[in-house]
Amino acid sequence: MEKIKKLRQVFKKEKIDGYLISKNDRFFGEYIPDHNDRLKYISNFSGSYGYSIILKDKNYLFVDGRYTLQANKQSGKYYKVITFPNKMPKDILKNKKLVIGFDPRLFTRKIIDIFFKNKDLKFVPIKNNLIDKIWKRVIKKNKSKFYILPDNSVGEDYRSKVKKISSNLKKVGADYQFITACENNAWLLNIRGQDTEYSPIPNCFILIDNNENIKLFCDLKKISQSFKKKFNKIKFIEIKFIEKILSKIINKKFIIDKNSCSLYYEDIILDKNKILNYSDPIYFLKSIKNKKEIDNIKKAHLYDGAALTKYLFWLKKNFVKKKITEISASKKLYELRKKNKYFKFLSFPTISGSGPNGAIIHYKATKKTDRKLKKGDIYLVDSGGQYKFGTTDVTRTISLENSNKRIKNIFTRVLKGHIAVANFRLKNNTSGSKIDGVARKYLKQIGLDYAHGTGHGVGYYLNVHEGPHAISKNNKIRLQEGMVVSNEPGYYEKNNFGIRIENLIYVKREKKRKYFENLTMAPIDKDLIEQNFLNRKEKYWLNNYHRKVFNNLKKTMNKIEKLELKKACSAI
Repeated sequence: MEKIKKLRQVFKKEKIDGYLISKNDRFFGEYIPDHNDRLKYISNFSGSYGYSIILKDKNYLFVDGRYTLQANKQSGKYYKVITFPNKMPKDILKNKKLVIGFDPRLFTRKIIDIFFKNKDLKFVPIKNNLIDKIWKRVIKKNKSKFYILPDNSVGEDYRSKVKKISSNLKKVGADYQFITACENNAWLLNIRGQDTEYSPIPNCFILIDNNENIKLFCDLKKISQSFKKKFNKIKFIEIKFIEKILSKIINKKFIIDKNSCSLYYEDIILDKNKILNYSDPIYFLKSIKNKKEIDNIKKAHLYDGAALTKYLFWLKKNFVKKKITEISASKKLYELRKKNKYFKFLSFPTISGSGPNGAIIHYKATKKTDRKLKKGDIYLVDSGGQYKFGTTDVTRTISLENSNKRIKNIFTRVLKGHIAVANFRLKNNTSGSKIDGVARKYLKQIGLDYAHGTGHGVGYYLNVHEGPHAISKNNKIRLQEGMVVSNEPGYYEKNNFGIRIENLIYVKREKKRKYFENLTMAPIDKDLIEQNFLNRKEKYWLNNYHRKVFNNLKKTMNKIEKLELKKACSAI
């Protein structure tokens, strides 16, 4: 591969044995512009998360379980694909005395330590990115402005949030917090931007002190005069001056975010200051949605549920009569979403996979892979929207007149896991790790499982994936009232089919009781359910859920769709 050869030619000059490449850019967001996707350029891997090490004689691509199949298909020819945490990069490179170069702006100390550091490897920061030396491309500057959320969409004024962060600094004996996660800055100031394709992110960094003074670093062309006037005690500074300003601070105590503060900035701070061992409190504060936010999220799910349900009816009715492919199907869903005036854009790239493509967990159809929807297949669609104001994420698996008994049995086991999560009795100390097992229970009875977590936190008109909470084997964050999380067990059989059922749910409290309430409003395909395998409690949940779906969506349907909705939501 020509690109790899060119990169290796630079090794000698830099006195390195290999080079480490990350998916993220310097803002550490989940979605990045194409011109910053250095990992895709060098490896052809298009997933949202991964790392690569190019050595003089071998290339490694490290991904998690969501992407193993995809990475092998896209990059397996030139790369040895390793799935972590089954195998860690640092273990693969054990007993090899190597000097590895990396761009310190694109890695945190935490990532280097957890994934890569061992006694045999020496990591050398190289300020000028080596991929940029060989990749000649036109970089289109994004000129879209930052904007302020209207009062009717936020439940807390930015001044109140700033006060909380400054008070926390005083409480822990810190002078400054350097906030590098752009979504946390968006939450803090109730602002949004258009710097990524699927999240309303404003690319910026914030330096806040314990007296509520703020320096916001960004591309100043994105800040209008009217925007500036809305904020007092905030200085807006061109992003290129961060290093200069940080290096002038002496003998102070800092809090940084170890998940998104690059090694480059951390070292500048550490040169003359102390970093305290505290995490950015905004992650936790942001995860708890207030009443106004929950009300708006519910509205977004009604709009989204109506579009998705109309789409599912259209699909079932037309896939035999018309030529519908994975790409044309996802375009149809996008068109239906766009009809709603509150819809802004998709919250992630739509996963539209039929038959064997459904087994690729984060599949994205291309012209090369685009399959026609065929009778006898099952079809998986995982999609979501950013609405004014709310973020959605939903997966439905649909029978295309499939009659396979084994598939129905597995689908029903996934559904039983989904219902077990939805019905889970929440206690004050319940975390996602305590729930994850019940989602897998019925699959494990027949020796099956899935290679992803059962649920992720979801932002409020922000990132579709956000922490710190999740429903996964190792997540110990206690689930609090107002937290939104996905409920998405599944099963994937290589070269055969994929199944996933995903709703968003949130933690609701009534009197002293906490429980999950569904946000997603779209029917679950009864054609794939082995009804006798559901117990009375599970049937009650499904019938009750479908009754709510019918009552919430019937106003949005025309006469024919209303009849279809009635049938799709009828009791079993």
